[in-house]
Amino acid sequence: MDWNRLRIFQTVAEHGSFTRAGDILELSQSAVSRQIAALEKSLGAVLFHRHSRGLLLTEQGEALYRTVREVSAKLAMTEAQITDARDRPSGPLKITTTVSFASVWLTPRIPAFNSLYPEIKITLLTSDNLLDLAMREADVAIRMIEPTEPDLVRRHLMTVYSYIYASPDYLARFGPIETVDDLARQRLIIYGQGPLTPIANPDWLIGISGNPTADGRIVLEANNIYCMREAVESGLGIAALPDYVAWGSKRLQRVLPDRQGPPFEAFFTYAEELRYSKRIGVFRDFLLSEVAKWRS
Repeated sequence: MDWNRLRIFQTVAEHGSFTRAGDILELSQSAVSRQIAALEKSLGAVLFHRHSRGLLLTEQGEALYRTVREVSAKLAMTEAQITDARDRPSGPLKITTTVSFASVWLTPRIPAFNSLYPEIKITLLTSDNLLDLAMREADVAIRMIEPTEPDLVRRHLMTVYSYIYASPDYLARFGPIETVDDLARQRLIIYGQGPLTPIANPDWLIGISGNPTADGRIVLEANNIYCMREAVESGLGIAALPDYVAWGSKRLQRVLPDRQGPPFEAFFTYAEELRYSKRIGVFRDFLLSEVAKWRS
């Protein structure tokens, strides 16, 4: 089987469209279609169901895709190992973490890392879903929950604490919050029932705020911690937020500072095969140094 055709096949399988695959590979739609047809002819099997909404893999297509994806991941791993054999850390580094952590805490620190290691080219993938590191969907992850996969290396990065925050505008409109009893009259912004909670027990504030569900004081549910921060800063209501989300904000004010939600741990993790990667090593050390400075 021709590897170039397999690479085209993988792209089509992942995007479900000849046109979209062509855009990514910088090929015409007809060229992509011809390559897939040639691959199907050489295998003597139909790889895609064609219908008006796009392309779906057949059973044979699914089997081929799993193999091609695995081989592609191993080739990428080998390329990374060859790149890391050089003296100077260089090459691509694909990082995944939650939207809120990337937006508020990590991204402002990327310029400092870039100045230290300009030959490392960072791709930042923000998602509250857990990408598959073993299949090289990303090189490293910063997760707000301890990884359970046995083939991943993990390093404790930080303990995250959660507190109650409001904006100065909100407090000016609704009055100060000085005791827990004052929470029973506040408007709440909560995480709610999102498809995936990237942090542990984000809505602990509900339990000490009376019965906000029954009396209609929940003004917003957002399955994104960064959106919750923006809503609090706008004065819509109060929320329990991780301390890294509040970092650097001049429009957030911590209230009832003696009240703290359940802490959780953040981990730096990557595939076992990349244990000796220089790029990953220098990025890990940079993060640990930044955390130490932030906490000091």
